[in-house]
Amino acid sequence: MTAGSGADERMRIGVVLPIADEDDGKGVQSYASIRDIALAIEAAGLDSAWVFDHLLFRGDGETSGIHECWTILAAIAEATSRVELGTIVLCTAFRNAALQAKMAATLDEVSGGRLVFGIGSGWHDPEFEAFGYPTDHKVGRFEEALAVIKGLIRDGRADLDGTYVTARDAVLLPPARPDLPILIAAKGPRMLELTARHADAWNLAWFGYPDERLARVRGELAAACERVGRDPATLTITVGVSVRYPQPEGTASPTGPGLSGTLDEVAAGLRAHAEAGAQHLIASLEPCNPENVAQFAEAVELARA
Repeated sequence: MTAGSGADERMRIGVVLPIADEDDGKGVQSYASIRDIALAIEAAGLDSAWVFDHLLFRGDGETSGIHECWTILAAIAEATSRVELGTIVLCTAFRNAALQAKMAATLDEVSGGRLVFGIGSGWHDPEFEAFGYPTDHKVGRFEEALAVIKGLIRDGRADLDGTYVTARDAVLLPPARPDLPILIAAKGPRMLELTARHADAWNLAWFGYPDERLARVRGELAAACERVGRDPATLTITVGVSVRYPQPEGTASPTGPGLSGTLDEVAAGLRAHAEAGAQHLIASLEPCNPENVAQFAEAVELARA
C-alpha cells in the first residue's frame, strides 16, 4: 500500500476473510475453510485479504463468536505468497501497545513485507466488558497506544509514561520495516486528527455506493489534514464495501447499504468508488465463500475494463 497513490493508478481491491459467525446457522468457519478462501482470493488476482478484530458480539440477548484475528492472519501469511494482508482494524485496547508493534513487525517479516497494520480504538462495549477491558476514554487510550506503536515501528524505540499506556525504553529488535504502513479507521474529530498527523492510510466502512456520509467524513479528514499542515494526497484512502450474494435458504437477508445484483451492477459500484477517489477497496462478501470470491473477481475485472 503506497500512501498518496496517484489518481492514474489502479484502485486496489481486497476481501475480508470470514472469521466470525456469519449468521447462516453453521457457526464460525474452520481455519481450513478460511485458508481455502484466502487462497481463492490470491488465485483470483485480487490484491489483499483482511481480518477484523473482535472477541465476541453480544446484543438483544444473543452472543456470537469469532476467531482471534491475529492468529488467523499469521497462519494466512504463511499460506499465501502475494496478497497484501491487513487488519481492519486491530483494537489497540485488547493488547499491550509495545507488544502490538512487535507482533506487526514479526508478521510483516513472516509475510515478506505484505502487512498493512490497521488499528483503531474499538467500539463494542459488550466484548470489552466480557474480557475485562475498560470501556472509558477509548480515544485517549488509543492516542497513547499509537504513540508507542508508531515510535517502535518508525524509530525502533518508544518511551512513554502515559495515563493509560506505559513503555519504558522499549526497543524493537529486530526492527520493523521502516515503511510498514499504519492505517487508522476514523470518523470522529479526534480520531481524524490523529489520522492526519500519524497514519499512512485511512479507512471508513461499510458502504454500498459512495454516499453523503463518505463524502462528509472525507471532507472532515481533508480539513484535519489542513489544520496539521499535511497534504491530503499523501494519505491513502481505503473504503469498506459490503457486496451481497444470494443467501442460503432460511437465512435472513442482510440490512444496510451494500452492492448487489448482476456482475455489471457490482462492477458499476466498484467503479463509482474509484471515481470518488478510493485507492483501496476492502470488500465484505456476504456470504463469503470461494464461489462468491470467484464471482466478485469477475466483477472486479469488469470494473477495471
